[in-house]
Amino acid sequence: MTIHAHALLFDNDGTLVSSLDSVERCWTRWAREYGITAEEFGRVELHGRTAVEIVGDLLPARLVPEAVARVEQLEVEDVPDGGVRLLPGTRAFLDSLPADRWAVVTSATRRLAEARLAAVGISPKALVSADDVTRGKPAPEPYLLAARQLGVDPARCVVFEDAPAGLRAGRAAGMTTVALATTHPARELDADLVVPDLSALSALVTDETVEIAVRG
Repeated sequence: MTIHAHALLFDNDGTLVSSLDSVERCWTRWAREYGITAEEFGRVELHGRTAVEIVGDLLPARLVPEAVARVEQLEVEDVPDGGVRLLPGTRAFLDSLPADRWAVVTSATRRLAEARLAAVGISPKALVSADDVTRGKPAPEPYLLAARQLGVDPARCVVFEDAPAGLRAGRAAGMTTVALATTHPARELDADLVVPDLSALSALVTDETVEIAVRG
C-alpha cells in the first residue's frame, strides 16, 4: 500500500516518542495529591486527551486551572529524569522529510510538548498544542489548524496516531489516517493503515508529494 500526501501530521506521545512511564508516575502522584482514588482515576480516558479535559472529569471546575498547572509542572520536571524516549523509526522517518512538509499535533501543552521534543532533539517547524485550540482531540480542530499552518488542503494530509481519540480527530478532519500500534492493540485502532511503528514505513519525497509505503 502506498499513500500519497502533501503534508504529514504527527501526534507526539506514543507516536514519535514514548512518555508512558513519565505519565504514569506524574499522574499517579497528582491523583494522590488531589485525593482521587484509583477507581475514580481508572474510569477516565487518559490517552490522546488534553490535561484540562481529564482534570475536568475528576475535579470541580473551580480547582481545574490550579490542578492542570500542577500536573504540567510535574510532567515538565520529569522530562530530564528519563521522562521521554524516541520510538523506533522516528529519527530516520523525520530526517527523510522536508521541514515544511510535516507538523506535530499534540494534546499536551506547548510547554510540555516543547520540553519532550527538545529532550530527544526534535525541532518541528510547525507545532499545534492544547494551548492553540478550544476543542482538543477527538475533535478535528487540532489537525485542521496544522493543515492551515502548513498551507495544505486537509484532504491531502496524513495523520499518524497511536490513540483512538486522535484517529477519530484525523478522520473528522477529512484526512488519511495511519495508526501505530505502540500503546494500543492493532485491533483497537480504526485507520486506513495500521503498522507497529514508524520503522515499518518509508517516505519518498518528490516535488509534489510524499509517498509513504510499508517496508517490504
